[in-house]
Amino acid sequence: MPDILHRVSIDAPTQRVHDLIAATDGIARWWTGRPLDGNGARFGVYFGDSDKPAAVMQVVADQPDEITWRVEEGPDSWIGTLVMFTIRPHGADGTTLLFTHADWPEASEFMSGCSTNWGAYLTSLKTGAESGQFAPYPHGEISRWS
Repeated sequence: MPDILHRVSIDAPTQRVHDLIAATDGIARWWTGRPLDGNGARFGVYFGDSDKPAAVMQVVADQPDEITWRVEEGPDSWIGTLVMFTIRPHGADGTTLLFTHADWPEASEFMSGCSTNWGAYLTSLKTGAESGQFAPYPHGEISRWS
């Protein structure tokens, strides 16, 4: 099964990067631009004015060096996929982030668009962790479907 892979160098401490990925308020800052709903172990992400979650994630790992979500609801090709963030220290105060969106049923145009947007949102995470200037949806969306 194909995977989306990204590697990002972030000039911020690993704990700051972890907190932005592990906490729903952090995820909203760099990805959705809207509050998430859920209890931390399971959460829904919302984009635009929709009152229906675009995806619902189950947190399956939350360690200092790895956070993994399993997609329970969302686009058909996302269901059952894993979104993984591996966090490694780099230098005195930096972080290397390895991102994987794993187990897609097949490579497709939709997967390509998602890869492009993940890259943009990971850039939002990077710049936000470094400077506090985030670019969540809709600012970070590059590949639009409507």
